[in-house]
Amino acid sequence: MEAFTFNTIELILLSAAGILFIIQLIYYFGLYNRIHRHNTAVRKEEVHFSREFPPLSVIICARNEADNLRKILPTILEQDYPQFEVIVINDASTDETADVLGIFEEKYPNLYHSFTPESARYISHKKLALTLGIKASKHDWLVFTETNCIPASNQWLKLMARNFTSQTQIVLGYSGYDRTKGWLHKRVAFDALFQSLRYLGFALAGKPYMGIGRNLAYRKELFFKQKGYSSYLNLQRGEDDLFINQIATAENTRVETDYNATVRIQPIERIKDWKEEKVSFMATARYYRGIQRYLLGLETFSRLLFYGVCIAGIVFGVLNFHWLTAGIALFVWILRYIIQAIVINQTAKEMGGGRKYYFSLPIFDLLQPIQSLRFKSCRFFRGKGDFMRR
Repeated sequence: MEAFTFNTIELILLSAAGILFIIQLIYYFGLYNRIHRHNTAVRKEEVHFSREFPPLSVIICARNEADNLRKILPTILEQDYPQFEVIVINDASTDETADVLGIFEEKYPNLYHSFTPESARYISHKKLALTLGIKASKHDWLVFTETNCIPASNQWLKLMARNFTSQTQIVLGYSGYDRTKGWLHKRVAFDALFQSLRYLGFALAGKPYMGIGRNLAYRKELFFKQKGYSSYLNLQRGEDDLFINQIATAENTRVETDYNATVRIQPIERIKDWKEEKVSFMATARYYRGIQRYLLGLETFSRLLFYGVCIAGIVFGVLNFHWLTAGIALFVWILRYIIQAIVINQTAKEMGGGRKYYFSLPIFDLLQPIQSLRFKSCRFFRGKGDFMRR
């Protein structure tokens, strides 16, 4: 019977593993599985959608993006939607952006463009560009995307617009990377997927706290009611996540999770570009209101602690030839891994990621919080000035 007797250290380790496992279970079934549950509800016709397609304006900010504009503009301008306009703000580009826009305007009468002067000050160029686009728009509903994003289908606008009910003022959409070879692309794709599980999961749970400008819609009146980006003009970024953080509620926010409503992000070729994007995100995330970021911090902390406790239980059991202790610790870890793989892979499949995470999942699972800590450190040591308006 000694095999079934545990000493104090073993009891502490196994009890901690059990408690942390339950905490992780709550996050995976209560938050990270929300997109899949929403898709299931849509398939069962349990979600109410609008039957109307009001006119809308698509707004894009472009800075030296001539090549990307050649790729994305046809996919947006040829959307299957009754009435819409596309407004591109040329943000002081020095490449062929103006020429490309001129050529497309001759072919597409619903394309318009304007520009921001290079000498503009006292507001970040992107905020100024978006503000100009919003003021120039003719319609109440505004849809935002970016020059490195391509809609997954010509039904993107229709699927976003089906959420434009009388109570809705904000619609959050999904953006993700397609399957691409290379370690960097896999890291970036997993990070984007996991971020979507978090912020869209909270929105579906009735606790929206941010949005991403790659696939986002809101009413124009909401922008002016909030006085635009006036609350954080001192920051270089925040035109999407901070703006939504200030105005989103359970009542005015909906989420669109159909694959055909997603936008596919072009692969990142240089790690420093991704690093800069993440560091900039960290610079604005610290200003979020609400408890969501603290709850996500708790998930990250419990995750790392779970790994540490399970490893300690396995090592302690093996060193003391107490195989039951090692077996229980390993079993709990495997059980969490199976649940995690099911939740993440079914969402990745539904949202068109084209990739399943099996052997790489534990690596990315541990790497993600380490990366976040690294990006936060970069933001801290670079100082505030790098993230202020210029």
